[in-house]
Amino acid sequence: MRFFTALLLFLMFACPAGARGPQSGVFDYFVLSLSWSPTYCASPAGENDNSQCAPGRRFAFVVHGLWPQYTKGWPENCETREGWVEEGTIDSMMKIMPSRKLIIHEWKKHGTCAGVSQADYFRAVRLLFEKIRIPARYLSPTADVTTTPEQLVTDFVKTNRDLTASMLSVQCGNARDEARLSELRVCLDRRGNFAACGPNEQRACRARTLIMPHVR
Repeated sequence: MRFFTALLLFLMFACPAGARGPQSGVFDYFVLSLSWSPTYCASPAGENDNSQCAPGRRFAFVVHGLWPQYTKGWPENCETREGWVEEGTIDSMMKIMPSRKLIIHEWKKHGTCAGVSQADYFRAVRLLFEKIRIPARYLSPTADVTTTPEQLVTDFVKTNRDLTASMLSVQCGNARDEARLSELRVCLDRRGNFAACGPNEQRACRARTLIMPHVR
């Protein structure tokens, strides 16, 4: 926890949010995006993704990414001297971010703008993911879960004492009747505390029924 505290203090004070442009360390808050892996694995993109979707992998919520955000918009692809992601780093992330290509992509697009080293960025991803308690019904469902966007948020708020509904954004595409869960976005301030989401997350799921395919 000493490392986590030091890292978050660095993130808070490294660069004051204000300037606009892809400058590493200049942002207002974080989004930790949690993908529902079975939805991805049921899509054309997941059909040939054996690392995440092969039979028996049994992933539920996984990390899509940790994204520095402006109040409106976000920085991406900031300049870095760490363009290469080491295999050891990739291996260390595969349990919660089970895609080699995704890990590399997320560092290049989003991690480079966090204002910290590559090692510290991925360490922060792991620590922030561990900070969130997943409600029991979503840990490893053996049958499809039928719920609503509102109920999903309520379940997370009940399970995580410091969360409120304003800190979460459910994503499911544009369907209004029934839709599959794509991801749950959790907003945090620069210190890693849960925080209200910004306008970027206001376009959320409007489906009346939310389907969460079971893990395989």
